[in-house]
Amino acid sequence: MRHHDKNRKFGRVKRQRTALLRSLARSLVLEEGIMTTTAKAKALRPFVERLITASKRSTVTSRRLVESRLGGAPDAVKKLHETLALRYKKHSGGYTRIVRLGRVGKRVGDMSRIELIQ
Repeated sequence: MRHHDKNRKFGRVKRQRTALLRSLARSLVLEEGIMTTTAKAKALRPFVERLITASKRSTVTSRRLVESRLGGAPDAVKKLHETLALRYKKHSGGYTRIVRLGRVGKRVGDMSRIELIQ
């Protein structure tokens, strides 16, 4: 049984999982939409939504927190605080959308597109 085991491991050790989520989050913030597997998109959604919520506070502390979670990507941190925080100022969550794409290339039925809602 998988009690208290809700985070996905992707067959990687913790440092690799962290690096994967940071990389996907940076790409999603900068491009506002990426294509990945459904499992990775589902793991990425709460990670990115917490970053956007933190950046809406617009303090030095929130900027440092977001920067540390993204692994020191100044361009992504700047976009989160200056563009996305203002866009979602009145929203209280639900900043991302996952659209299942089905079969893409050789992968059968597990590709999705995760994007930021306008």
